[in-house]
Formats: sequence, structure tokens, C-alpha cells
Amino acid sequence: MISLAKIFGRSDRFFELLNASARSAHDSVEALAKLLRESGDDVNLADLIVARRAEKKTAETIAEELVKVFVTALEREDIEALSKALYRVPKTVEKFGERYGIVRHLVVREDFAPQMALAQEAAAVVVRMVEMLDKNPLLESVKAENDRMQELEGRADRLVLGTLGEIYSGRMEPFRAMATRDLHDLLEKVIDRCRDACNIVSQIVLKNS
Repeated sequence: MISLAKIFGRSDRFFELLNASARSAHDSVEALAKLLRESGDDVNLADLIVARRAEKKTAETIAEELVKVFVTALEREDIEALSKALYRVPKTVEKFGERYGIVRHLVVREDFAPQMALAQEAAAVVVRMVEMLDKNPLLESVKAENDRMQELEGRADRLVLGTLGEIYSGRMEPFRAMATRDLHDLLEKVIDRCRDACNIVSQIVLKNS
């Protein structure tokens, strides 16, 4: 693959911003994992809010830079698509945190640990893939990371199916079942958002290989 950064050195700023955006997405997922581990009677969403605001600020900066810069190393549409996909990660994470704060007395937080671990792995894959963009990556290396992302999503889907089996077994109290289903769906969306970002990175690399 031709080094994108070397072709248009002036637009290295976009690589830096996208890397920062990916790290903010990762930070939001890690903050949620910490919240689920440590939350008691009170649910503090401060770290989730900080990560989402950092992501939003970076997304706004990317949009502003796209107006100012005439030549970019990546196609403008690709930069915009990846920026939006990355922003959706902390946005969905914060939504989970808000919902968890409302229904935490109805659910068992340990029930979300397996799915949360997969979300953390998925967020780490996002960071690695985005950081590849300005490092002349081999298509095979990018594909390997994206295959890992697809594997994580598949495992997450199977976890959700197992949870649905328990929810609809009739053994779970109705309000707990509703709350548990809602939160698992949101956590599944977090992983889906990570998958979306990875797919866009793969398309960018393939297009420029």
C-alpha cells in the first residue's frame, strides 16, 4: 500500500485527529467497564461524559479542518464516515450508562461482564486499526484485525442469544427481564459501532492499496 501520509503530508492532521477520536472511543468503553465493576448505590457518569465530549470536540475539529483543507490524504467522505462512526461509540456508551443508572436496582451487573469484556476488546481493535492508517499497513494486517473484530461481534451475538433464552424462559421477573434486555441490546450496539468503524478502515485501506 502506498503511504498515504507521504503523498499528502499537509493532511497528517487528520490522522492525528482520527487517532485521538479512536482513543476517546476506547476510553469511553473502559470507563463503562469501570462503572460496572465499581458502581454501588450511586452511578457516576462523569468519565463517560468526559469521553463523549472529547469525541464530540474532535469530530467538530475534523469537520472544521475539512472546510479549510483543500487536499487530504484520505477522501473527504471517508474521513467524515470514520469520524461519525467513531463518535457513535461513546455516544452509545453514555446512553447505556444513563439507562443503567435508572434500572440498576433491577439488574445484576455481573450479568454484563462477559459482553463488557468483548466490548473492551472491540474498542482496542478499533484503536489499532485506526492507528494503522498512516503507517503504510499491509492489507493482510488490516484484514487480520478486522477478522478479529468480526469474531468478537459473533461471540457477542451468541451471548445475547443466550441471554434472550434466559429472559424468555419465564424464570426472570418481568421488570428485571425488560431492563436486562434493554441494557444487553445497548451493549451489543456498542460492539456494533466498533465493527462499523473497523469496516470503514478496511474499506479505506482496500481503496488505497
